Amino acid sequence: MTELANPDVAADQGGTWTRVGAVVLRHIYLMRTSWPRVFELMYWPTIQMILWGFITQFFLQHSSYVAQAAGVLIAAVLLWDVLFRGQLGFSLSFLEEVWSRNLGNLAVSPLTPREFLLSLTVMSLLRTLIGVLPAALLAIVFYEFSIFSLGPPLVAFFALLLVFGWAIGMMVSALVLRVGQGAESVAWLAIFLIAPVSAIYYPVSVLPPWLQPVSWALPTAPVFEGMRAVLIDGTLRYDLLAHALAVDLAYLGLGASLFLYSFHVARKRGLLLQVGE
Repeated sequence: MTELANPDVAADQGGTWTRVGAVVLRHIYLMRTSWPRVFELMYWPTIQMILWGFITQFFLQHSSYVAQAAGVLIAAVLLWDVLFRGQLGFSLSFLEEVWSRNLGNLAVSPLTPREFLLSLTVMSLLRTLIGVLPAALLAIVFYEFSIFSLGPPLVAFFALLLVFGWAIGMMVSALVLRVGQGAESVAWLAIFLIAPVSAIYYPVSVLPPWLQPVSWALPTAPVFEGMRAVLIDGTLRYDLLAHALAVDLAYLGLGASLFLYSFHVARKRGLLLQVGE
């Protein structure tokens, strides 16, 4: 009662809420000026709802799927992780240069932008192998399923997904160069944006007809459809591999062009030293 009656205590409490409100207002202003932060808030619940909605719909229509195709889901998870690790490995290798304020040093070194791009893809490959191989070995121990049973097609699936991961990583890095470090959260979000239309756990036919062309416009759908054809039917669909390769090359060319152009513009305008701010 004494503290409540004390005007100094009451004033201090009022000041506390003023300071708290100031910090909250600061973050609200930050969100208003950074659309990736706002997008991230809505992103995960929406993607989870869409993805698992399609999975549930597929299982309701094909209740014997798991029994007929043991290991297909595990193979899908492992191959999807190749794409995720490939993209994230590229993006994180680039972001580590941003976080350490090293882009300016690289720009004035003998390293060319194309060589920088190549080094990021090599690091992505290493990060992917380190991340995926232990999971593939543990799948043999825990579930008695070996993704290596796919045989030679596994190399094609791995390469196609990895290249697409590089393409997305290049686009994400170009976005960071363009709008700054506020867009770095896109590195974690970008790959899952295409998950519902990538036919990872269910065929493209489960998707609404209007969404199926979007699925086929990505290299992921033919790769996962081809994976299921190998495991379920024992056949290698060369048409799907050719489709995935053609789309892959288009995205890789687009991603490399965006990255090199953004890097050139940022260096010309002296923005490389400000990317991390």
